[in-house]
Amino acid sequence: MKTSRAFTLIELLVVISILVMLMAILLPTLARVRRQARAVGCMANLRQWGTLYATAIAENNGQWPHHPLPGAEAWNSGWAWWAWGGWWEKWTPSERMRERYEQIEDLLRCPMATRPADTVVQDSWVGGTFLAWKDWSGYATPSGYCYGSYGVNRWAHPYWYAPQPGGVYVWNPAEVRHSSRIPMHVDSCLSWTEVHDNQSPPPCDAIPTREPAINVSCCINRHDGYVNGLFMDWSVRRVGLKELWTLKWHRQSTASGPWTKAGGVQPEDWPQWMRGFKDY
Repeated sequence: MKTSRAFTLIELLVVISILVMLMAILLPTLARVRRQARAVGCMANLRQWGTLYATAIAENNGQWPHHPLPGAEAWNSGWAWWAWGGWWEKWTPSERMRERYEQIEDLLRCPMATRPADTVVQDSWVGGTFLAWKDWSGYATPSGYCYGSYGVNRWAHPYWYAPQPGGVYVWNPAEVRHSSRIPMHVDSCLSWTEVHDNQSPPPCDAIPTREPAINVSCCINRHDGYVNGLFMDWSVRRVGLKELWTLKWHRQSTASGPWTKAGGVQPEDWPQWMRGFKDY
């Protein structure tokens, strides 16, 4: 008599069970590797922004290039122009500007947040932890409305220069003493961002969005407890979410405010979603 050689049902179930267990182990690892790769891409974007800013300042005798339009017109010309660094390009509706935009468009967005906010569905142009903000001013670009997922430190931006009333807070590129602690570009759900010493942390992460959006728009868990930041010495590094309160956002910022260890903050003072992050 001849007997056929084949897998039994139990053997097949054992093999399938092993494969399922291996997939359960490997999938989180693959997801983590993918997030790390995207974080590296984010840092590469910020390094290129540093090169753009440094070049613009060097060509302007060590100062920020000013917006060629007067104050109110510059302000109303749109967040998009402000956030994607249009101030280093002359503000003209020319093909040259369109070509320059096309060259930097990919630098506007962290690879972790490339999809723009849907202003119809969400009833908001604000981005989120993994969602890009969308320009609300109506400024049209070659590919539609401008959108991005980085925010510019408002106190490191030329619009806020003297004779603005807040001029005492504003950084000058020539002031390099604290440049490694002065944020320039940071992951954000708005096109601009800032953190004041006594500003309370947001009550929740921005998934998909968070209101009021103006509340520390860079405090988002985009990179596993960190955001990526470009500093005024043109270095790029990870920034812990609680570390945001220790940076020199403007001239009056201190590293010992009420939301720092030096200022006496306690672990239970932080919102629940932030308590597991590193203290500073």
